[in-house]
Amino acid sequence: MKPGDHPEFFRLPPPPGASRESTIVLDVNGRFFHDGEPVEKKSLADALHRWITSHPDDGKFILTNGYDWTYFTVEDTPCFVTGLKGAPPAPPILVLADGNEEPLDPSTLRVDESGVCFASVRDGRFEARFLRHAQTDLAPWLSDSEPLALRVGEAVLSIGPRDRRQ
Repeated sequence: MKPGDHPEFFRLPPPPGASRESTIVLDVNGRFFHDGEPVEKKSLADALHRWITSHPDDGKFILTNGYDWTYFTVEDTPCFVTGLKGAPPAPPILVLADGNEEPLDPSTLRVDESGVCFASVRDGRFEARFLRHAQTDLAPWLSDSEPLALRVGEAVLSIGPRDRRQ
């Protein structure tokens, strides 16, 4: 059992001389920065993606490894789709930056004014931005119809506009 499994873990004060605030930023392209410098070490960036969650009390984004936690800044979305698996007519499987895979819930697929796709992930708790290659991977599921729609099996589901209030 990790300390993070205890219900009071996120209410404990920071260690002496430390703060729960950080200068870590997750940008719109899924890259982490610390003190304005990019996190270059892939293993650390991968770990940071796995550590993303939200604080149980205030809902703000945090990074936690189960032993400590800190707030950090998310410029757009906390999660990123890096690729897709599968083939039509089955629904696509999202490959996330944290290494997890999960089926796309087609009803959550949205597109913003610049054409970038987004979907809900982690049981609907977070929004994920499709990175360029993942968005290209979506092509076999797209219908030729207008407006933009996703074909899953025999169903054709409209892709709605992204609501920035999510």
